[in-house]
Amino acid sequence: MGAVYQILSLFLMLGVEVSLCYPKPLVTSPVPLYSYQTKAYNETLTWHHSHRVSSALPMPDEKFWTYKCEKGRCMRVGHHGKLRKRVSFISCSMTCGDINIWPHPTLKHVLSPHTHSFSVDAVELKVDTTHREVQKQLNVVFERFLKDLRQIQKLDYADRGSEITTSAKSSALSKSRRHTQHGSKRAAGDLSSVQVKIVVQKSGDLNFSLDNDESYYLTSNRTADGHRLLVEISANSYFGARHGLSTLQQLIWYDDQDRLLHTYSNSEIKDAPKFRYRGLMLDTSRHFFSVEAIKRTIMAMGLAKLNRFHWHLTDAQSFPYISRYYPELAEHGAYSESETYTEQDVREVAEFAKIYGVQVIPEIDAPAHVGNSWDWGPKHGMGELAMCTNQKPWSFFCGEPPCGQLNPYNNHTYLILQRLYEELLQQTGPTDLFHLGGDDVKIGCWAQYFHAKDQRNIWCGFMLQALASLKVANHGVAPKYVVVWSSDLTNTNCLPNSQFAVQVGGSSTWQEDYDLLDNGYNMIFSGMGPWSLDCGFGSWRDTGKGACAPYRTWQNVYKHRPWERMRLDKRRKKQLLGGEVCMWTEQVGENQLDNRLWPRSAGVAERLWTDPNEKVVSPKVFRRISLFRNRLVELGIRAEALFPKYCAQNPGECI
Repeated sequence: MGAVYQILSLFLMLGVEVSLCYPKPLVTSPVPLYSYQTKAYNETLTWHHSHRVSSALPMPDEKFWTYKCEKGRCMRVGHHGKLRKRVSFISCSMTCGDINIWPHPTLKHVLSPHTHSFSVDAVELKVDTTHREVQKQLNVVFERFLKDLRQIQKLDYADRGSEITTSAKSSALSKSRRHTQHGSKRAAGDLSSVQVKIVVQKSGDLNFSLDNDESYYLTSNRTADGHRLLVEISANSYFGARHGLSTLQQLIWYDDQDRLLHTYSNSEIKDAPKFRYRGLMLDTSRHFFSVEAIKRTIMAMGLAKLNRFHWHLTDAQSFPYISRYYPELAEHGAYSESETYTEQDVREVAEFAKIYGVQVIPEIDAPAHVGNSWDWGPKHGMGELAMCTNQKPWSFFCGEPPCGQLNPYNNHTYLILQRLYEELLQQTGPTDLFHLGGDDVKIGCWAQYFHAKDQRNIWCGFMLQALASLKVANHGVAPKYVVVWSSDLTNTNCLPNSQFAVQVGGSSTWQEDYDLLDNGYNMIFSGMGPWSLDCGFGSWRDTGKGACAPYRTWQNVYKHRPWERMRLDKRRKKQLLGGEVCMWTEQVGENQLDNRLWPRSAGVAERLWTDPNEKVVSPKVFRRISLFRNRLVELGIRAEALFPKYCAQNPGECI
């Protein structure tokens, strides 16, 4: 009743009238209501000031139940203080049936049924590499790994605000952090030491590339004395090692019976992705999202082994990025001064993303999807930078209000783009892939100003000139892959397929997709199908269904295999760089972001990493994604519920 009383007290403090429904009449004492309200108000103030509300959603202890494994399923049994040892749900789930990590390993996995307990303070790192920068980065990664483990173990964590040293062992930093949230020490567990050895001998490259070797090999073995566990992650690159550490994190779980971490006494996993590009796109123009919300998204991406964060930074509705060279763009285009990103913000996000093996790919959409942010050229002696700005009726000149397209015949337009590209490349690091936008151009806008024989040639010329600006910004070298969104203009075949790749924004069954492949373009799948997570919430313009109804469940997202629907042969499939889940944010704000993205984005993550060929979503997949969703919640991500908790506690019964 304590929790109910606290909730009631809060409502009363706020002056909210509360009605309670009971199964039968209650006999109440004749205490006057006003005295109860006064008591509740005073006690609520005391409680409110003495309890700090956490933004995380910890998984509750469930000590009423014990679980036993029967035929690959964990069966729930009432415990209620019986003498026999209780088995928690998570410990049963991790040792019953198939491996419970997400995405599923692609090559090999063997796990021992025997497990051991330990505290995060027993975990230490040893790096074996000849590459100093790789060693330094892995130490930073391992410190974050320890921080996540401490949160999973429900321990306090004092963020030191600095990177750990380049010493081969990280455990020394964690030795001083032994206090629990209750202020007492926890037992050490079965293991006195968990040594994680990371071996990276081949590549010292820390720059993201579609040629990065992301494979890894993970083994763990208990020593002869039974008190130490040796974990080794071998990889050809930093990026493979990072994925191996994400897998290791999922091989560790918190048991609420002994309040310790658990893992397997022996394990062997060999793993590598099926697709090189595994992306998630977030639109930060329709609504602004804090740096912390973006970091949360990237943290979940790293755990799911998604490797490209496509940051749709600007659009017609707002230009939140404060440019070093052209701050006027944000001054005229941002929603407010507080809803902006500085150069330091972008750099901070990119550095954080690298810790999780994720590349940040910023996009300044052009030549369409620009609005008031570019409407200052004449006042600064630069002429008209944008055309059709705020023109009405907007449906004739753009996809959404406000309208605006860049002036393709103003050299200042390309100079500004060059400077923007230069800034963003400096902040996000060297790359072999850059996104130029290029979608939703309305020929009717330019036709009011320019009487070209074929208006499509204007778009072609603009994109080629934007490429030239990007090349200058990138020290005279064009990135290997320059991406544009698909549209009715991309099949004009005017952009060289040796330099341009196309991100498919429409349905995977449209004829234009086959044409693009026939024309030799590499492709990234996203589209208005199951991988557009903004779909299914109705139209924000009227009472209709919206442009891409219905809502896409995680099962829809998971089962979607566009390359299978298109029946691509091996030659064409080689042109697929990968895919991307998209979150357009006309109807999504910061408070909704986590549950709109997760765990549905995890469905795309396994599709692009493992690409399982099952025709139906099996109960095993339900079980694994349910556990992965719980892991996200443990880390403070407000992931959407998949089904009633009863179904999670009774695997196989509901599905």
